[in-house]
Amino acid sequence: MSEMVPLPQRVLMTTDTVGGVWSYSVDLARGLAARGVEVALATMGGPLSEAQRETTERIPGLRVFESTFRVEWMEDPWRDVERAGDWLLALETRIAPDLVHLNGYAHAALPWIAPKLVVAHSCMLSWWSAVKGEPAPEAWDRYRREAGAGLAAADLVVAPTASVLADLAHHHGLPRRSRVIGHGRDGRLFRPAAKEPIVFAAGGPGDEAKNLGALERIAPEVPWTIYVAGETAPPDAASRGARAHFTRHLGRLSPRALAAWLGRSAIYALPARYEPFGLAVLEAALAGCALVLGDIPSLRETWRNRAAFVPPDDPPALAAALTRLIEDPDRRASLAAGARKRAVELTPERMLAGYLAAYGELLGERALPLAAGLLASAPMAV
Repeated sequence: MSEMVPLPQRVLMTTDTVGGVWSYSVDLARGLAARGVEVALATMGGPLSEAQRETTERIPGLRVFESTFRVEWMEDPWRDVERAGDWLLALETRIAPDLVHLNGYAHAALPWIAPKLVVAHSCMLSWWSAVKGEPAPEAWDRYRREAGAGLAAADLVVAPTASVLADLAHHHGLPRRSRVIGHGRDGRLFRPAAKEPIVFAAGGPGDEAKNLGALERIAPEVPWTIYVAGETAPPDAASRGARAHFTRHLGRLSPRALAAWLGRSAIYALPARYEPFGLAVLEAALAGCALVLGDIPSLRETWRNRAAFVPPDDPPALAAALTRLIEDPDRRASLAAGARKRAVELTPERMLAGYLAAYGELLGERALPLAAGLLASAPMAV
């Protein structure tokens, strides 16, 4: 990176403790810490787990400010969102960050002193349209207003795919400034092992976006057993394994156990209706799995011809795609190799470089008017 690009000394970053946003935030904070940037991580959404707490304690220079405020995509969150806003502004006063990095929308409209970068990880209006096939109902009107105001106030909006930016423009209007910075994962954590006849998936059967219920419906038609990792309990006894070919639920796995399962699995399936990026897909690709994915713009954008794509709401097509890969080991190996080649390009270092460049631009723009003001006020020599 050019020495002319300013590097922040301190960054205030928000995150929630649920799902992929947490993994992303920790990976980025770790990279920033390695470059000497102090990160204050303000957590919302729920208390930290012991594993999350241990992870943050291993990152030098990372300070964690914990809360349990509900975040904007949760049910009836707005009183908490307002209280969280007051808390975050107080943190800015206390920490004096050079830049505020927000992993949500609504708080970007607060009267921050520092430049503010907003990362679009998902959008409930886009989710509703993709999953339900219709516009979000009136119950989401406040979300629409708050998210739109935050996006309009952002100095820069970042998304992991161009597809996400297109969705934001459709539902909230075009951000005045935006760019794509893809997510990354450490390939040392997810490695291929000796592959076994396993189709693997991660998530809950009730997650309409991931659409894993489609796997439950077609499991009896697929020659291999389908294993699903996730917290949500299966809907009926059959899906607990009472039938040989129905999906087998593994419950919540530790990161180490998840990596081991991905390493053993020959195929990873995600027939998603909505998935802005898919960190779990990236992890599966790093682990050498052949990918069977929902044919949606974001997944196409990232994986192109390195996966088998199926219409999300076409269970026979899903069953056929899985069966073809099971019966064609050469094709399976080819897809797995292509996906892994793509995955090893999506590193945390690449992601970090993108964010440091974005931070530097915002800080450089902030410095210009300050410098001009100093020059204007300086006494002239006579």
